[in-house]
Amino acid sequence: MIDTLIRGDCVATLNGVGAWEVAISGEKIAAVAAAGTFAERDAERVIDARGKLVIPGGVDPHLHCKFPQPLGTTSAPPAHVSRAALFGGTTTLLDFAVWERGETLQQTLDQRDADCWRGQCHCDYGFHVLLTGKIPPAILEQIPEAIQAGFPSVKMFMTEVRPERSNWRLDLGDIWEVLQVLSRHEGIACIHAEDNDLVMHMYEKMIRAGRVAFRHMAEVHSSLSEDISYRRIIRLAQHVERAALYMMHTSAQSGVDAIAESRARGFPVYGETLHQYALFSSDDYSRPNGQIYHTYPSLKTKRDHKALWEGMRTGTIGCIATDGICTPLAVKVSGDRIDNTVGGNAGVEPRLPVMYTETVVHRGWPIERFVDLVAANAARIFGLYPRKGVIAAGSDADIVVLDPARARSLRKEDLHEADYSPWEGYEVAAWPEITMLRGTVVVEAERFCARQGEGRLLRRKIPEAILNGPASA
Repeated sequence: MIDTLIRGDCVATLNGVGAWEVAISGEKIAAVAAAGTFAERDAERVIDARGKLVIPGGVDPHLHCKFPQPLGTTSAPPAHVSRAALFGGTTTLLDFAVWERGETLQQTLDQRDADCWRGQCHCDYGFHVLLTGKIPPAILEQIPEAIQAGFPSVKMFMTEVRPERSNWRLDLGDIWEVLQVLSRHEGIACIHAEDNDLVMHMYEKMIRAGRVAFRHMAEVHSSLSEDISYRRIIRLAQHVERAALYMMHTSAQSGVDAIAESRARGFPVYGETLHQYALFSSDDYSRPNGQIYHTYPSLKTKRDHKALWEGMRTGTIGCIATDGICTPLAVKVSGDRIDNTVGGNAGVEPRLPVMYTETVVHRGWPIERFVDLVAANAARIFGLYPRKGVIAAGSDADIVVLDPARARSLRKEDLHEADYSPWEGYEVAAWPEITMLRGTVVVEAERFCARQGEGRLLRRKIPEAILNGPASA
C-alpha cells in the first residue's frame, strides 16, 4: 500500500517536468510514474496537485543559527529558523560548526549538534566546518577524520570582515595547506572572499574622512575587493590538484567573471549568490532602516544584478542561498556605521517563492533551472544528491507543492522569521500549499504540522564529478 500519492500535471522530476504521479511509502519516494498508473484505492491519501507546481524540497546551503550578535544576543535558533524554512518550502539547511582553539574538530561538531541542533530542528540539517585564524598542524591532521565522518566542507574567511575582528581571517599559506588536505581526502573549500588589505584600508580611509554612515558600505566591501580576492584564491587552488572551491555569497560582476573563467579552464569552482544580492542594490541602503537589506559583503549595483542573473542562467552561479542570520529588527538596525552594521538576513522563508517568481515567471526560464538553483545543485555539490534535491524513486520524500492561487504580496506579519522583512511588498507568483519532509506533511494550507526535533543530521560525501569538475552544477 502507498502512503501518499501525488498527482500533478507540472511535476519536476529526474526525468523532466510533466504529468507524473509520485508514490510515497514511508520516508521515501517509491515510484515516479506516468499519469494514470495508480488508482486512488492504492494509496492512503491522494494529493491532487493539478494546476500547481510540484518540486523537491529546497536546500539552503548557507545560514547561521544561534550566531553571536550585538546587544548580547544570538541569531534565532534552529527551531525558529527551520519552522520558517518549512513554511517557505525549504526542507534541508546547512549551518556552520565554528572551531574554537583548544577543541578537536570532532568536539566542535559534536558540541554544535548537541548544543544547538539535535532535538531542536524541524527539518533535516548538516554542518560545514568553519576554521578561523592560525591553523595548528594538529587541526590539519583532523580534517580527513571530519571528512570521513560526513563533514567534507570547510569554510574559510579571507578577511576579518569588520575592524574589531582579529581572528577570523586565514593567511593564504594556511588556506593553501587546508586546500591540499581537502584535495587529497575528497573535501571542498567554502570561501568568504574579500581582499583584507583593501577592506581594512578603506575602513581606515572612510573613518578618517568622517564618511562612516552605513550607506557607504559598498565603498568598503567593494567590487574591486571581490575581483582581487576571487582571482587570488582561484589561482591558488589551480596549483592544487582537485582543489574544489565553493565561492559563497558572490555579489559582483567581478566575482561572476572570475568563476566563469576558471570553470571554462576546467577547474572545479562553484558559485553561490543570495537572492538579496540579485534584487537589491547599494541604493537601498538609503531607504528607511536600510540596514535590513545588508549582509557581508555589501550590496552592489544594478550592473552587478545583470551579471548575477546571467551567471545563474548559464550555470556559473549554481546556488541561491540566504547567508541567513535571523534577528529582531532592533538588533538588525542597532549598527548604523560602516564598521558596526549587522550582517545576515531574514530570507529563508521567501527564498523559493521569490526565486520561482524571478526565474520562471519574470524571465521565462525552465522550471528545471529554478529547481537547480534552490535545491538540486546544493544537494549535488555538497554530497546530498540524490537523497535530497530531486523527485526520483529512492530519494527522500521531501516535496513541495507550489500553488499559483496562493500568489500574494509579502507582509512581515504573514512570515515566520522576524519582526521585519526586506521582502515587504514583494509580489510572489506562488506560495507553498504543502511541504513534506521525508513523506510527512509538515506544512499544509498555512498550518504547521511538524514536530520539533524531527530533523536529522545529514552526513555527506562529495561526489567525484564535483571534485573533478566543473560539474553542471
